[in-house]
Amino acid sequence: MATTDSSPRTDRMFRAFSDRTRLRILFLLQEKECCVNDLVEILQIEQPSASRHLAYLRRSGLVRVRRAGQWSYYSLSPAKEPFHRKLLECLTCCFSEVPQIQADATRAAKIRKAGGCCPPADAVKGKTKEKVQACCVDDRRGE
Repeated sequence: MATTDSSPRTDRMFRAFSDRTRLRILFLLQEKECCVNDLVEILQIEQPSASRHLAYLRRSGLVRVRRAGQWSYYSLSPAKEPFHRKLLECLTCCFSEVPQIQADATRAAKIRKAGGCCPPADAVKGKTKEKVQACCVDDRRGE
């Protein structure tokens, strides 16, 4: 059986979709980028678990990270191939009715309405180190 260069990436994407927590993260990131602490609060999981899943999603090519000062914001990676695009479409049409994902969406709306844990990138200027929340400090494990 012939393989292509994208085969390992495809395998990683399928494995990323095989975990409920990673699916929940991907579903949340469809709407807006998010920091680790907001994901922890929304998903009601421990921070090391969230970071581990985000690292896996980064390695699979499904999630990217944007750094702004000491904050790290996670978002979906843009689809570069048809397979990736179809997986993202599946998130929208196939998982929105899952009760746990609906509960996550409700919590996410409340957190986003309140502004989340991290200030916007333009609000970071002038903050002292003591005022920076530890949840948003750069987490380099898994990179």
